[in-house]
Amino acid sequence: MTLPWRGAAPDRPDLPLPPARMPLLRGGRPLKRWRWVGAFSPVAMACVARATIGGIPVTWWAVWDGERLREGTRGVKLRPGHAGAPGLDLAFEEGEGVEVVSAHGAQHIWTRKQAGMPIRGSVLGRPFEGRGFVDDSAGYHARHTAWRWSAGVGTAASGAPVAWNLVEGVHDGLQASERTIWVDGEPHHVPPQPFADDLSSVGELRCEPLAVRKHRQNRVLVASDYEMPFGRFSGALPVAGTLREGWGVMERHRVRW
Repeated sequence: MTLPWRGAAPDRPDLPLPPARMPLLRGGRPLKRWRWVGAFSPVAMACVARATIGGIPVTWWAVWDGERLREGTRGVKLRPGHAGAPGLDLAFEEGEGVEVVSAHGAQHIWTRKQAGMPIRGSVLGRPFEGRGFVDDSAGYHARHTAWRWSAGVGTAASGAPVAWNLVEGVHDGLQASERTIWVDGEPHHVPPQPFADDLSSVGELRCEPLAVRKHRQNRVLVASDYEMPFGRFSGALPVAGTLREGWGVMERHRVRW
């Protein structure tokens, strides 16, 4: 089957893909995989994540409580339909999501995105009710990988609930990519949307940053330069049209792994 591929699970390419076992090494590249759960509302936003690189785990969490950003690397708990961390306890229902498999050099990478589902629980001791986003990814990414990404939820001027997943750098094929706009829960593939270098916009969608996560490290085997603003979004989305309100993240990541 030709890559990139976007579709439903029964028609997937004949490659090692979740939930099946994936070798820790393929074509000389270590397996990278992660789950990232985001929770968005006008009063608070949070993310909880776990990643492994060649079997070595890393976890992190962050929350914007309407006033300031708090974050940490310990106490992360992730299982289907649940995300937890110190001060965070969030529950949501999972669905099929949008799956994409792309070539990455001589190897392959996979992702599944779920967006816009209700997510409820508590954030820093206060009740939370918002909408969620789940990014599951795995594959044999190139030693040097870079991407820009935006994910969020909102309401269109028509009153329809919307969510978005926009990217460049990974899974960004012209005809089959992870770029998706959900309107009333229905996913729509959309053309490339250019990102501003300063992460202030993607396509006609504008981001007003409210709190920014930044992380930079340079070690012998792994280096990372990462920036992720939590923001308030305005402007317009393909398919959905003008936004009445929007909440989510922008991200820029350059990594040597």
